[in-house]
Amino acid sequence: MTNLLELVLILLCAAVVAVIVFRSLNLPPILGYLLVGTLLGPHATGLIPEAGAADSLAEFGVVFLMFSIGLEFSLPKLRQMRRIVFGLGLAQVLLTVGLVIGGAMLLGFGWQAGLVLGGALAMSSTAIVSKMLNERMEVESPHGRDVIGVLLLQDLAVVPLLVIIPALAAPAAELARPLAIAALKAAVVLAVLLVGGQKIMRAWFHLVATRRSHELFVLNVLFITLGLAYVTGRAGLSMALGAFVAGMLIAETEFRYQVEDDIKPFRDVLLGLFFVTIGMRLDIPVLIGQFPLVLLLFLGPVLGKFALIVLLARMNGASPGNALRVGLALAQAGEFGFVLLAQAAPLHFVGDGLMQAILAAMVLSMLSAPLLIQASERIVLRFTKSEWMLRSMQLTHIAAETIATDHHVIVCGYGHIGQHLSRLLAQEGVAYVALDLDPERVREAAAAGEHVVYGDAARRDALIAAGVMRAAAMVIAYADTASALRVLARVHALNPGLPVIVRTRDDAELERLIAAGAAEVVPETLEAGLMLASHALIMVGIPVPRVVRRVRAIRGERYRLLRGFFHGASDEAEDLDDASQPRLKSLTLAAGAKAIGRTLGELGLEQLGVEVRGFRSRRAGGIEPAATIRIEEGDVLVLLGVPDKLALAEARLL
Repeated sequence: MTNLLELVLILLCAAVVAVIVFRSLNLPPILGYLLVGTLLGPHATGLIPEAGAADSLAEFGVVFLMFSIGLEFSLPKLRQMRRIVFGLGLAQVLLTVGLVIGGAMLLGFGWQAGLVLGGALAMSSTAIVSKMLNERMEVESPHGRDVIGVLLLQDLAVVPLLVIIPALAAPAAELARPLAIAALKAAVVLAVLLVGGQKIMRAWFHLVATRRSHELFVLNVLFITLGLAYVTGRAGLSMALGAFVAGMLIAETEFRYQVEDDIKPFRDVLLGLFFVTIGMRLDIPVLIGQFPLVLLLFLGPVLGKFALIVLLARMNGASPGNALRVGLALAQAGEFGFVLLAQAAPLHFVGDGLMQAILAAMVLSMLSAPLLIQASERIVLRFTKSEWMLRSMQLTHIAAETIATDHHVIVCGYGHIGQHLSRLLAQEGVAYVALDLDPERVREAAAAGEHVVYGDAARRDALIAAGVMRAAAMVIAYADTASALRVLARVHALNPGLPVIVRTRDDAELERLIAAGAAEVVPETLEAGLMLASHALIMVGIPVPRVVRRVRAIRGERYRLLRGFFHGASDEAEDLDDASQPRLKSLTLAAGAKAIGRTLGELGLEQLGVEVRGFRSRRAGGIEPAATIRIEEGDVLVLLGVPDKLALAEARLL
């Protein structure tokens, strides 16, 4: 491929299509990049007959990835998780490398090949696993913390491995000297950069930031990242080491998050290109001919690594169920495994045919990662008898908290928003129970007398134990649309008439959430904008009552359930007669209801002084109320009116 522009266009076109397809299938885009490289490479279609130009660009992807890992490196976080990181994590990496070295020597490959392959096998996919844990809201769970701690140690272990691997090119008898020189160089470079380096970095970034130019700031980030990578490269070390140090220096400054946002596009694009070049090395005809070997290299390491991690997790104090979850999450290969193999490829420790089989097995194991994590609960419950007892105890605890409670509010998520909400409910004398997946937060809050229990709101059994059939309302107090949709599906199946209020970051997923059964969706951006506008208007001299009326009008226009509620109400809400104030009521039309088969217009509820503020159909989900809608069994009407009028409307409907 002589035309660089043609190369870039082919890669971009194929990558865009692959990422769209894999995102649609809810699979990591990394796998799409690998597939693109395999299909375009010299061993398949041959659209890219050689990877030389792509390799040069892809190396920068590894540099920016290590820079991002450095940004995530936090000494306080490391100290907080030191038992997991330097206990479970270090044991997993050292034992995996040691076992593979022993196996390689028995098979006659030499300990150098064992070190490279062991280092690659020890890695798990930070990108895939952390994404899956976040989507499943398991990061703060006991097994989630173990997984994150091990991933952190694996990321750190890449740094010395990238220093050691280039030195392995020397003969075994002479290896001590180059390794010692490499270690000395690394120590000197790290000492020079880290001793006083953070102070210089902070001052330099402050100088750049005072110029108030985003373009200059981005250029400076690229300069620092590539500059320190060049320094360590010239010192005979890995360029990735310099990028890691650059990230560490910036991590403890106030510019960390801005830098992270600015570098992310470069990192993701170039790292994608790196995985494309890995895929280009796969020789499909060879792999088909060696399929039994590929299958063996896939099953053997995954099962072996799974068994090792489960054993170590149990020794580290994890329950049998959590140990299985940790093992299933970490059994697969990771992106850094490809980085290490690419670094060692020129050293030819293993033959090309075997390397092809190893790469294919690693791709298969990464493909299996999402499936293993998604099936982890079923696997744990199938093979761990004690997990049933723990689950039963958890549900019993939830049920005990709510057994004497009726007409209460279920709060999903007990973060800052959930805690503020729960306290307001308590002040108004409204009973509530909160479900949260952070065991430490639940323990501390429960000890303080809060009605919060450990439980997953997306689980049917947890919702039943929380009294979803008796509840008056539910609030999803965390901003995660995917999880909220799962919760809404469960609630709609159990109690279609239960109104659910959902928190979200903006209006992007508004229609999906309403269609899924949300009674109301509250976007953070709108409320933040209203509060900022309120304070700004007051500061410039606008009378407070006028500001309050303006905010009420905007809320009335935005929130379906509040339209008409605020208009004409006095500012002195406590002086109002509660019996004369409009209220909301959700009504489920069961079999035999008079309204079934009639349209909303035919019912004439407006003549009674009652408005239909929401309508949820069992077939179509949440839809805007209209006079032509014909009511069917199982539909839910959300009515607005004063109590006596609501009673008349209920009699007419039922």
